[in-house]
Amino acid sequence: MASVVEAALYRDGVRVSSPATLADTYREPRERPDGMAWIGLARPTDGELHSLAAEFDLHPLAVEDAMEAHQRPKLERYGETLFVVLRAARYLDALEEVEFGELRVFVGPDFVITVRHGAAPDLSAVRRRMKR
Repeated sequence: MASVVEAALYRDGVRVSSPATLADTYREPRERPDGMAWIGLARPTDGELHSLAAEFDLHPLAVEDAMEAHQRPKLERYGETLFVVLRAARYLDALEEVEFGELRVFVGPDFVITVRHGAAPDLSAVRRRMKR
């Protein structure tokens, strides 16, 4: 799970599990389908993305876009799944520079999958805000 930054399962807006593997992240929602999974990846392998695509029925074109860096920002709908490409920026005070990163987000009825290319952004603050 080197590229899995975080995997969590939520029920009624409350985190109920932090699976150790992608296989566990797949299994638990099938056993209790009343929740949602949030899987955060950083520079995932093709195999990991194809595994996610098979499990969550992700469109092949969106998966291809998620694998390739340097995409333009966009929003596309594939059935019940939204696919978003974002360019994130953060200011580095010490260097007085702006660092850019790329983020792809799959949003479905019972899952959120984030795929990062580059260091920015840190999504832990987003998770904390969503919990509140």
